[in-house]
Amino acid sequence: VQLQACGGGLVQPGGSLRLSCEASGSIFSINVMGWYRQAPGKQREAVATITRGGSTNYADSVKGRFTISRDNAKGTVDLQMNSLKREDTAVYYCKADNYFGMGYWGAGTLVTVSS
Repeated sequence: VQLQACGGGLVQPGGSLRLSCEASGSIFSINVMGWYRQAPGKQREAVATITRGGSTNYADSVKGRFTISRDNAKGTVDLQMNSLKREDTAVYYCKADNYFGMGYWGAGTLVTVSS
């Protein structure tokens, strides 16, 4: 499985961005897809995950502001980010976990929230 993410950029506080990630390869082996982020000087953390069946989990810090969605047939997962805060600034990574316990990471995309 290979992952290609896009959609990062510079946005003002309170603004919105949408991240998209497309998987290729054995997409039908993918169970969970998700977005993680790593801010400068901090560890990588889970932002939101979604199972093939559509169950979602969000970090407390993004609940009510971010929405994760996926299209199983296309192998895509999106992250709609609203009401962005400066503390959301980070490199965002897409991840896919298959049913065999293997995880795959995409290259990161930088999100900068600044005025």
